[in-house]
Amino acid sequence: MHLISVNLGRATAVEYTDAEGGLTGHGKLPAPGPVRVFAPGPRGTGASGVEGDDVCDLRHHGGDHQAVYAYAREDLDWWGRELEREMPGGIFAENFTTSGVDVNGALLGERWRVGPDLVLEVASARIPCRTFQGVLGEQAWVKRFTQEARPGAYLRVVEEGSVSPGDTVEVVHRPDHEVTVEFWFRAFTTERALLPRVLAAGDALDPSSRDKALEYVRKQGLRTGSDPAGD
Repeated sequence: MHLISVNLGRATAVEYTDAEGGLTGHGKLPAPGPVRVFAPGPRGTGASGVEGDDVCDLRHHGGDHQAVYAYAREDLDWWGRELEREMPGGIFAENFTTSGVDVNGALLGERWRVGPDLVLEVASARIPCRTFQGVLGEQAWVKRFTQEARPGAYLRVVEEGSVSPGDTVEVVHRPDHEVTVEFWFRAFTTERALLPRVLAAGDALDPSSRDKALEYVRKQGLRTGSDPAGD
């Protein structure tokens, strides 16, 4: 398991985003290493955790629980066959294009050591937006991406470090629950009945996801040991 590329985006003006200034950092390109990776700060103020990578819409992107976005080369290749087009590293705005890593099967709270120093923790999945559709130029792309449930993983930084293309990825901790990246994605998009089970990820959930899952539980009149109101 290793990094194929480390991808950085530069702020670019486009017509298909409602971000301030009409800017997006979505179009990411591979960069030579080493590249420093760090905890960028809370949602709304922190941007990318990858040095040199621009995040232009802090309403929906960036912050500690979205410090790094990883996508598997194997899934890019699958999409390439489906769409009959080339899918270079960074085209999905992923910071890390990986090889041999089951990104969508990773568990929330799972920890990866990347290179000699960096430790990341799987935090959530990527939800597609209209900027993503504009970049790809594929009709009904948001719907199609959602239905296929190959979202890629957002990761938070546990231990800062620098990485380069070719660095190994090692799973150093795997928690004991069922909430994978794909499971989380389905719960927050097409299968909301799964939301109560997402709470099994515990402290690995970002606060926003936890609040949304608890709100669903309460509205449905359900009880869960993870819900203080249900004690």
